[in-house]
Amino acid sequence: MADDLLVIIPTRGRPQAVPALVQAWDDTGATADLLFAVDNDDPELSGYKVEAAKLKGDGRFRFVYGKRLRLCGTLNQQAVKAAKRYRFLAFMGDDHRPRPAEMPWDARIRECLSGGPGIVYGNDLLQGEAMATAVAMTSDIVATLGYMAPNVLTHLCLDLVWLDWGRGMGRITYLDDMVIEHLHPANGKADLDAGYEEVNSDAMVSADSAAYYDYRDNGGLDSDLAKLRQLVEEGA
Repeated sequence: MADDLLVIIPTRGRPQAVPALVQAWDDTGATADLLFAVDNDDPELSGYKVEAAKLKGDGRFRFVYGKRLRLCGTLNQQAVKAAKRYRFLAFMGDDHRPRPAEMPWDARIRECLSGGPGIVYGNDLLQGEAMATAVAMTSDIVATLGYMAPNVLTHLCLDLVWLDWGRGMGRITYLDDMVIEHLHPANGKADLDAGYEEVNSDAMVSADSAAYYDYRDNGGLDSDLAKLRQLVEEGA
């Protein structure tokens, strides 16, 4: 039987992240379902399939393979599908690792989101409260908007939008003691591989930054917030 929380991880070029994340699930006692969304043109595709075979029979972990849509496109594709089945949806990068705590991180998410439409995020030990780099939300947000992040974005600035949504609807919670660690070259916790180089290139930064500011300042955010505030009112 499916859990009520699904964590979606779009991943490319890092099959070694799979056993590390599975271990994090085991270490933290998490029961949340985990979906690895893999590109079918990934040069490391065979590595992902080896890891998937190892996990066959464990209902917590699933793999989907499809056309490369980049991080935002893949996340949206899977989130819209999953919103029909799950009460809560979460995003993590393949370089995030939940860490053990007195109360399991997924139980904290369920507790915080049990009161109605909202967003919750934890401490990534890099950006902290400033950015929602790993985030969870009620699935009715995705169902209402038709996406988990604006489809004008490719890879960056999703975390800024999630803050905008949560603050704009008055339903966002930051949990400093819920650690979902971000293993990133910026904090010396990961090597600068081809994936990091691509998504942090000057071209990507410029394109996603421009798309975010256009969404924020030219009506996109206002339109989405109107829908989200109505959702909150209907649930009150």
